[in-house]
Amino acid sequence: MGRAFEYRKASKLKRWGAMSKLFPKLGKVITMAAKEGGTDPDMNAKLRTAILNAKAENMPKDNIDAAIKRATAKDSADMKEVNFEGKAPHGVLLFIECATDNNTRTVANVKSILNKNGGEMLTNGSLEFMFSRKALFEFPLSEDMDIEELELELIDAGLEEIETEDGVVLVTADYTSFGTMNEALEKMDVEITKATLERIANTPIQISEEEQADVDKILERLEDDEDVQKVYTNLA
Repeated sequence: MGRAFEYRKASKLKRWGAMSKLFPKLGKVITMAAKEGGTDPDMNAKLRTAILNAKAENMPKDNIDAAIKRATAKDSADMKEVNFEGKAPHGVLLFIECATDNNTRTVANVKSILNKNGGEMLTNGSLEFMFSRKALFEFPLSEDMDIEELELELIDAGLEEIETEDGVVLVTADYTSFGTMNEALEKMDVEITKATLERIANTPIQISEEEQADVDKILERLEDDEDVQKVYTNLA
């Protein structure tokens, strides 16, 4: 089993335990996608993917529809994606992805969380070579699916790795191949259940349980912040 599958399994277990935190974050992604490319999922691949990922987390249809409608509301605030880089205790690196309508607030909140919990903010670009950005696609392994044949068909779309576990297929590609891979899978009528861009540590580290407790304090506070979408670490 490859690093991408291990990473996805770990991130699923750790991230966003409470739906009350998860749904607003997913809603922001949907609203931004709808504002950027229109409210029709059939004509807007980014929105289609955002809805797909929301459904994968069991976000109710009413919430999804409301997030799309917010994109056309006259008083809708302009949202933008911003990233921050930081360090937690014990050599743990943090890559923090946010969606915000007030960058000043978001910078202050992220910096405060890091400083109050033994961490620090780093200059953006400091971790450029510490993480690889990957496009990950998940879908069920059907009885008539030939993995070797599928692998050959997806190479031209940018496939780097294909893995299976417990009836689930995980396809990994470079982040620049997200669009071509998504299109290739759709043309093959593959029922994609999740399609995301993730950052995977190039050199994962291991820490003790006591050290993990220190790091968890920062991760929990960051993920509680309404503007923080995802937090990546270099933990194994």
